[in-house]
Amino acid sequence: MGLFSLATFYTTVNHIKDLPMHGGREVAFVGRSNAGKSSAINTLANHVRLAYTSKTPGRTQHLNYFSLGNDRYIVDLPGYGYAKVPPEAKRHWEGLLSTYLQKREELSGLVVIMDIRRPLLELDETMLDWFAPTAKPVHILLTKSDKLSRQQSTITLMKVKAYLAENYPQCSVQLFSSLKKQGIEEAEAVIAGWLKSDDIETDVDEGVID
Repeated sequence: MGLFSLATFYTTVNHIKDLPMHGGREVAFVGRSNAGKSSAINTLANHVRLAYTSKTPGRTQHLNYFSLGNDRYIVDLPGYGYAKVPPEAKRHWEGLLSTYLQKREELSGLVVIMDIRRPLLELDETMLDWFAPTAKPVHILLTKSDKLSRQQSTITLMKVKAYLAENYPQCSVQLFSSLKKQGIEEAEAVIAGWLKSDDIETDVDEGVID
């Protein structure tokens, strides 16, 4: 049984003051709208609708917490790059995101979702620049890798790795496909490592790979 198969909905947060004080660790998922973030979370959890997927950009408007047990959580963040939202709502989301990402002590790492056909767009790099001062690790999932041939996806992966090594050394990257169930074990291994804690009893090691 994989680590993410333990995921259950925990709470939704719309204001920083409402962030749960659980004393454990959490990993956040973020990405451009429609890059496949919710699908990636659902695939990792082997759950069709754990995270809500929508064709409407910006549908995830809050911080949605999912518990993995033993004070470990994944957090689904609002997508960036959305267009058709009221300015006030956009300002609220940006304020919520910036405070959470830059000041949340319980946050152990960030998973950034990028469509493999359009990786490292301007807003993606802005997000990486924004998060870099925290010195926390970032893992990038190049989603929808099934949309490219194996050769094309491998070439793209190598180019992204080279660019990250030069510009964002705190970042790691992998191929991921929700449709083909590709990259699940690799992603789980990275995230499970972030969620380990000497003072929290976990079963992470047993849950990484079936």
